[in-house]
Amino acid sequence: MAQELNYVVLTKGVPDFREGKVVFKEDNTLNRAATPTVMNPNDYLALEAALEAKVKYGGTVNIICMGPPPYKKVVQEGMQRYADHLYLLSDAKFAAADTLATAEAIRLAVQKLGGADIIFAGFKTADGETGQTGPQAAWKLGYSLATHVIRYNLNPEAGIFEVTRSIKDELEFVRGPLPAFLVTDPAFKSEYRTATQRLKLQDYREETKKRAYQFEEFLTIWDAAALGADEWKVGIKGSPTIVEAVDPIPRAPSERKARVINGRDRDQLQGVVELILERRA
Repeated sequence: MAQELNYVVLTKGVPDFREGKVVFKEDNTLNRAATPTVMNPNDYLALEAALEAKVKYGGTVNIICMGPPPYKKVVQEGMQRYADHLYLLSDAKFAAADTLATAEAIRLAVQKLGGADIIFAGFKTADGETGQTGPQAAWKLGYSLATHVIRYNLNPEAGIFEVTRSIKDELEFVRGPLPAFLVTDPAFKSEYRTATQRLKLQDYREETKKRAYQFEEFLTIWDAAALGADEWKVGIKGSPTIVEAVDPIPRAPSERKARVINGRDRDQLQGVVELILERRA
């Protein structure tokens, strides 16, 4: 394990379902280049976990994302939370990848980085919701794997990690060797118990927001050739999953009726109370 810890955070762009403009190709796969995109919500927790590691143990935080060129804004969004370096895996040969083919691209990218001590990933994505990419990437890399992580500790000198997992309303405590792949649970919450840690957290947040304005200076784009990818193991050629059919996503309401009331006006407040009681009845 390297003297300075190296962290990788996996992020993904997912359709912005609020827009109601999700576009599919003829083969029933998502046309990501033509669909409004945001960063996967669960990835925020993975970023927070990596920032906690940076504060407590030092090291470098790298974000890896796979997608078309417009996904630059996804990694920029990630850098606003925290990142030292950004990596976008972008190539038509990566298109229409299922979880296994995506895991292969991740494996190649992590190895090109020289490996990682910890890889952080969110629980699942808002579009696929399989939760398979992280475990498959860990398997391909040969890393220890812990899912549903709500808190963790590292012992870099001993090369050990310890995590608390939340499994069906029960807590499970796991210890394993580094390098490791940690999948954060939706209940994950960072812990900063000392003033020194809190001051470092504040400094790092200010630093990364400044970097995010010039994020392309910290961005590296790798195509399939740069990763030395076998085209039969990535993208649609490397995907054993067959999409038989998709259901259209209904457009979310673009406008909602709202009435603004004065919280100091007793008559208006009385009207709200009467409406609540009426609906409750």
